[in-house]
Amino acid sequence: MDINMEWYRVFYWTAKLGSLTKAAEELHITQPAISHTLKQLEGSLGGPLFFRTTKGVTLTAEGQVLFKYVEQAIRLLETGTKKIAEMQNLLHGEINIGASDTLCKHYLLPHLERFHALYPDIRVHVTNRTTPETLTLLKEGKIDFGIVNMPVADPKIDFRHSLVLQDCLVGNRQFASLAGSPFPLEKLSQYPLLLLEPGGSTRNYLDEYAKSNGVELKPEFELGSLDLLVQFAQSGFGLTFIASHFIAEELASGKLVEVPLVPPIPQRHVGIATLKGVPLSAASKNFIQSLP
Repeated sequence: MDINMEWYRVFYWTAKLGSLTKAAEELHITQPAISHTLKQLEGSLGGPLFFRTTKGVTLTAEGQVLFKYVEQAIRLLETGTKKIAEMQNLLHGEINIGASDTLCKHYLLPHLERFHALYPDIRVHVTNRTTPETLTLLKEGKIDFGIVNMPVADPKIDFRHSLVLQDCLVGNRQFASLAGSPFPLEKLSQYPLLLLEPGGSTRNYLDEYAKSNGVELKPEFELGSLDLLVQFAQSGFGLTFIASHFIAEELASGKLVEVPLVPPIPQRHVGIATLKGVPLSAASKNFIQSLP
Protein backbone atom coordinates (compact mmCIF):
# COMPACT_ATOMS: atom_id res chain seq x y z
CA MET A 1 0.00 0.00 0.00
CA ASP A 2 1.28 3.46 -0.91
CA ILE A 3 1.72 5.66 2.15
CA ASN A 4 1.06 9.37 1.86
CA MET A 5 3.12 10.87 4.67
CA GLU A 6 1.23 14.17 4.49
CA TRP A 7 -2.03 12.38 5.35
CA TYR A 8 -0.47 10.92 8.48
CA ARG A 9 1.10 14.23 9.41
CA VAL A 10 -2.36 15.88 9.28
CA PHE A 11 -3.83 12.97 11.24
CA TYR A 12 -1.11 13.26 13.92
CA TRP A 13 -1.58 16.96 14.57
CA THR A 14 -5.37 16.74 14.50
CA ALA A 15 -5.29 13.93 17.06
CA LYS A 16 -2.64 15.62 19.17
CA LEU A 17 -4.44 18.99 19.31
CA GLY A 18 -8.02 17.60 19.24
CA SER A 19 -9.12 20.26 16.78
CA LEU A 20 -9.19 20.69 13.02
CA THR A 21 -8.77 24.43 13.43
CA LYS A 22 -5.69 24.12 15.64
CA ALA A 23 -4.21 21.49 13.31
CA ALA A 24 -4.72 23.85 10.38
CA GLU A 25 -2.92 26.62 12.28
CA GLU A 26 -0.03 24.30 13.20
CA LEU A 27 0.42 23.10 9.63
CA HIS A 28 -0.28 26.49 8.00
CA ILE A 29 -3.07 25.16 5.78
CA THR A 30 -6.83 25.73 5.70
CA GLN A 31 -9.37 23.83 7.79
CA PRO A 32 -11.15 22.52 4.65
CA ALA A 33 -7.79 21.09 3.54
CA ILE A 34 -7.50 19.31 6.90
CA SER A 35 -11.01 17.86 6.53
CA HIS A 36 -10.36 16.74 2.95
CA THR A 37 -7.07 15.07 3.90
CA LEU A 38 -8.63 13.19 6.82
CA LYS A 39 -11.47 11.94 4.60
CA GLN A 40 -8.91 10.63 2.13
CA LEU A 41 -7.03 8.82 4.90
CA GLU A 42 -10.23 7.38 6.38
CA GLY A 43 -11.32 6.26 2.93
CA SER A 44 -8.02 4.49 2.32
CA LEU A 45 -8.21 2.74 5.70
CA GLY A 46 -11.89 1.86 5.41
CA GLY A 47 -13.39 3.59 8.44
CA PRO A 48 -13.62 6.72 10.60
CA LEU A 49 -10.70 7.79 12.75
CA PHE A 50 -12.40 10.72 14.56
CA PHE A 51 -15.80 11.67 15.86
CA ARG A 52 -16.87 15.22 16.59
CA THR A 53 -17.52 16.54 20.10
CA THR A 54 -18.54 19.94 21.44
CA LYS A 55 -14.87 20.65 22.13
CA GLY A 56 -13.46 19.46 18.81
CA VAL A 57 -12.64 15.93 17.66
CA THR A 58 -11.80 12.70 19.50
CA LEU A 59 -10.15 9.57 18.21
CA THR A 60 -12.23 6.47 17.55
CA ALA A 61 -10.93 3.12 18.79
CA GLU A 62 -9.30 2.56 15.39
CA GLY A 63 -7.89 6.08 15.49
CA GLN A 64 -6.33 5.45 18.91
CA VAL A 65 -4.57 2.35 17.61
CA LEU A 66 -3.27 4.20 14.56
CA PHE A 67 -2.14 7.19 16.62
CA LYS A 68 0.22 5.04 18.72
CA TYR A 69 2.12 3.98 15.61
CA VAL A 70 1.99 7.34 13.85
CA GLU A 71 3.30 9.06 16.99
CA GLN A 72 6.26 6.65 17.10
CA ALA A 73 6.97 7.28 13.42
CA ILE A 74 6.83 11.06 13.88
CA ARG A 75 9.24 10.84 16.82
CA LEU A 76 11.63 8.67 14.83
CA LEU A 77 11.54 11.16 11.95
CA GLU A 78 12.22 14.01 14.38
CA THR A 79 15.12 12.06 15.85
CA GLY A 80 16.51 11.37 12.39
CA THR A 81 16.19 15.05 11.45
CA LYS A 82 17.94 16.04 14.67
CA LYS A 83 20.79 13.59 14.01
CA ILE A 84 21.26 14.95 10.50
CA ALA A 85 21.42 18.49 11.92
CA GLU A 86 23.99 17.34 14.47
CA MET A 87 26.06 15.78 11.70
CA GLN A 88 25.87 18.94 9.61
CA ASN A 89 27.01 20.95 12.64
CA LEU A 90 29.76 18.38 13.38
CA LEU A 91 28.23 17.43 16.73
CA HIS A 92 27.98 13.82 15.63
CA GLY A 93 29.39 11.59 12.91
CA GLU A 94 32.45 9.67 11.85
CA ILE A 95 35.27 9.78 9.32
CA ASN A 96 36.98 6.78 7.75
CA ILE A 97 40.40 7.53 6.26
CA GLY A 98 42.95 5.38 4.46
CA ALA A 99 46.65 6.29 4.50
CA SER A 100 50.12 4.74 4.75
CA ASP A 101 52.04 4.68 8.03
CA THR A 102 54.36 7.43 6.76
CA LEU A 103 51.57 9.76 5.67
CA CYS A 104 49.67 9.10 8.90
CA LYS A 105 52.63 10.10 11.04
CA HIS A 106 54.17 12.94 9.03
CA TYR A 107 51.15 14.47 7.29
CA LEU A 108 47.80 13.35 8.72
CA LEU A 109 48.41 13.28 12.48
CA PRO A 110 48.90 17.04 13.09
CA HIS A 111 45.70 17.84 11.17
CA LEU A 112 43.77 15.12 13.01
CA GLU A 113 44.89 16.53 16.35
CA ARG A 114 43.58 19.98 15.47
CA PHE A 115 40.31 18.59 14.09
CA HIS A 116 39.75 16.42 17.16
CA ALA A 117 40.30 19.39 19.46
CA LEU A 118 37.60 21.33 17.58
CA TYR A 119 35.14 18.45 17.11
CA PRO A 120 35.74 15.85 19.87
CA ASP A 121 32.48 13.99 19.18
CA ILE A 122 33.42 13.07 15.61
CA ARG A 123 34.80 9.53 15.57
CA VAL A 124 37.83 9.06 13.32
CA HIS A 125 38.94 5.68 11.95
CA VAL A 126 42.26 5.39 10.12
CA THR A 127 43.19 2.31 8.08
CA ASN A 128 46.93 1.99 7.40
CA ARG A 129 47.59 0.73 3.87
CA THR A 130 49.91 1.49 0.95
CA THR A 131 48.64 3.91 -1.67
CA PRO A 132 47.48 1.13 -4.09
CA GLU A 133 45.69 -0.64 -1.23
CA THR A 134 44.13 2.63 -0.06
CA LEU A 135 42.69 3.24 -3.52
CA THR A 136 41.21 -0.26 -3.54
CA LEU A 137 39.55 0.36 -0.15
CA LEU A 138 38.15 3.63 -1.48
CA LYS A 139 36.58 1.97 -4.52
CA GLU A 140 35.13 -0.75 -2.28
CA GLY A 141 33.44 1.91 -0.16
CA LYS A 142 35.35 0.95 2.99
CA ILE A 143 36.83 4.43 3.55
CA ASP A 144 35.52 7.95 2.88
CA PHE A 145 38.75 9.24 1.36
CA GLY A 146 42.42 8.40 1.11
CA ILE A 147 45.68 10.24 1.72
CA VAL A 148 48.03 8.97 -0.98
CA ASN A 149 51.42 9.47 -2.55
CA MET A 150 51.23 11.08 -5.96
CA PRO A 151 51.56 10.64 -8.87
CA VAL A 152 48.82 8.07 -9.25
CA ALA A 153 45.75 7.90 -11.48
CA ASP A 154 42.43 6.07 -11.55
CA PRO A 155 39.41 6.95 -13.72
CA LYS A 156 37.01 6.35 -10.82
CA ILE A 157 38.83 8.62 -8.39
CA ASP A 158 39.36 12.37 -8.06
CA PHE A 159 42.75 13.52 -6.77
CA ARG A 160 43.63 16.86 -5.21
CA HIS A 161 47.26 17.81 -4.73
CA SER A 162 48.19 18.80 -1.18
CA LEU A 163 51.65 18.97 0.40
CA VAL A 164 54.65 19.24 -1.98
CA LEU A 165 57.27 16.53 -1.39
CA GLN A 166 60.91 16.77 -2.43
CA ASP A 167 62.73 13.47 -2.23
CA CYS A 168 66.45 13.68 -1.53
CA LEU A 169 69.40 11.33 -1.19
CA VAL A 170 70.64 11.09 2.41
CA GLY A 171 73.05 9.16 4.59
CA ASN A 172 74.63 9.49 8.01
CA ARG A 173 77.74 11.52 8.84
CA GLN A 174 80.10 9.03 7.22
CA PHE A 175 78.74 10.20 3.86
CA ALA A 176 79.33 13.89 4.66
CA SER A 177 82.18 14.03 2.13
CA LEU A 178 79.62 13.47 -0.65
CA ALA A 179 77.57 16.48 0.44
CA GLY A 180 80.02 19.12 -0.79
CA SER A 181 79.45 18.77 -4.53
CA PRO A 182 76.80 17.49 -6.95
CA PHE A 183 76.56 13.70 -6.87
CA PRO A 184 75.80 12.00 -10.24
CA LEU A 185 73.00 9.47 -10.05
CA GLU A 186 75.03 6.91 -12.04
CA LYS A 187 77.60 6.74 -9.20
CA LEU A 188 74.95 5.51 -6.76
CA SER A 189 75.81 1.90 -7.62
CA GLN A 190 79.17 2.42 -5.86
CA TYR A 191 77.47 2.75 -2.47
CA PRO A 192 75.11 0.56 -0.45
CA LEU A 193 71.51 1.56 -1.10
CA LEU A 194 68.43 1.29 1.13
CA LEU A 195 64.95 1.36 -0.39
CA LEU A 196 61.35 0.69 0.54
CA GLU A 197 59.97 -2.68 -0.49
CA PRO A 198 58.62 -2.95 -4.07
CA GLY A 199 54.92 -2.41 -4.77
CA GLY A 200 54.33 0.93 -3.12
CA SER A 201 53.84 4.18 -5.03
CA THR A 202 56.97 5.80 -3.55
CA ARG A 203 59.21 2.91 -4.58
CA ASN A 204 57.63 2.87 -8.04
CA TYR A 205 58.23 6.61 -8.39
CA LEU A 206 61.91 6.31 -7.49
CA ASP A 207 62.41 3.32 -9.78
CA GLU A 208 60.83 5.27 -12.67
CA TYR A 209 62.99 8.31 -11.92
CA ALA A 210 66.16 6.23 -12.03
CA LYS A 211 65.07 4.31 -15.13
CA SER A 212 64.30 7.55 -17.00
CA ASN A 213 67.92 8.53 -16.35
CA GLY A 214 69.36 5.21 -17.53
CA VAL A 215 70.01 3.83 -14.03
CA GLU A 216 68.63 0.75 -12.29
CA LEU A 217 68.31 0.96 -8.52
CA LYS A 218 69.76 -2.14 -6.84
CA PRO A 219 69.22 -1.94 -3.07
CA GLU A 220 71.11 -4.00 -0.51
CA PHE A 221 68.24 -3.57 1.93
CA GLU A 222 64.52 -3.38 1.18
CA LEU A 223 62.58 -2.23 4.22
CA GLY A 224 58.89 -2.00 5.06
CA SER A 225 58.59 1.54 6.38
CA LEU A 226 60.12 4.99 6.25
CA ASP A 227 60.97 4.84 9.94
CA LEU A 228 63.11 1.75 9.32
CA LEU A 229 64.82 3.50 6.40
CA VAL A 230 65.67 6.41 8.69
CA GLN A 231 67.00 4.13 11.43
CA PHE A 232 69.11 2.05 9.04
CA ALA A 233 70.47 5.16 7.31
CA GLN A 234 71.37 6.76 10.65
CA SER A 235 73.16 3.55 11.62
CA GLY A 236 75.36 3.79 8.54
CA PHE A 237 74.00 0.93 6.46
CA GLY A 238 73.88 3.04 3.31
CA LEU A 239 72.28 5.86 1.38
CA THR A 240 68.54 6.18 0.89
CA PHE A 241 65.86 8.38 -0.66
CA ILE A 242 63.49 10.17 1.71
CA ALA A 243 61.28 13.23 1.31
CA SER A 244 62.98 16.08 3.14
CA HIS A 245 59.70 17.09 4.81
CA PHE A 246 59.68 13.77 6.68
CA ILE A 247 63.23 14.08 8.05
CA ALA A 248 63.51 17.80 8.78
CA GLU A 249 64.57 17.11 12.37
CA GLU A 250 67.25 14.58 11.40
CA LEU A 251 68.67 16.93 8.75
CA ALA A 252 68.70 19.88 11.16
CA SER A 253 70.47 17.87 13.88
CA GLY A 254 73.04 16.40 11.48
CA LYS A 255 71.98 12.81 12.10
CA LEU A 256 71.42 12.65 8.37
CA VAL A 257 73.13 14.67 5.65
CA GLU A 258 71.76 15.40 2.20
CA VAL A 259 73.80 14.40 -0.84
CA PRO A 260 72.98 16.83 -3.70
CA LEU A 261 71.82 14.44 -6.39
CA VAL A 262 72.18 15.17 -10.13
CA PRO A 263 69.73 15.16 -11.75
CA PRO A 264 67.47 16.01 -8.78
CA ILE A 265 64.37 13.94 -8.20
CA PRO A 266 61.27 15.77 -9.52
CA GLN A 267 58.86 17.05 -6.90
CA ARG A 268 55.76 15.06 -6.13
CA HIS A 269 52.75 15.62 -3.87
CA VAL A 270 50.67 14.16 -1.13
CA GLY A 271 47.24 13.63 -2.68
CA ILE A 272 43.70 13.55 -1.31
CA ALA A 273 41.68 10.85 -3.08
CA THR A 274 37.88 10.83 -3.20
CA LEU A 275 35.51 8.63 -5.17
CA LYS A 276 33.92 10.34 -8.18
CA GLY A 277 30.20 10.97 -7.87
CA VAL A 278 29.99 9.96 -4.21
CA PRO A 279 29.10 12.81 -1.81
CA LEU A 280 31.12 13.14 1.37
CA SER A 281 29.63 13.40 4.84
CA ALA A 282 29.70 16.83 6.46
CA ALA A 283 32.48 15.70 8.78
CA SER A 284 34.67 14.33 5.98
CA LYS A 285 34.08 17.38 3.81
CA ASN A 286 34.99 19.72 6.67
CA PHE A 287 38.14 17.78 7.46
CA ILE A 288 39.32 17.71 3.84
CA GLN A 289 38.74 21.45 3.58
CA SER A 290 41.07 21.93 6.56
CA LEU A 291 43.93 20.18 4.74
CA PRO A 292 46.46 22.25 2.77
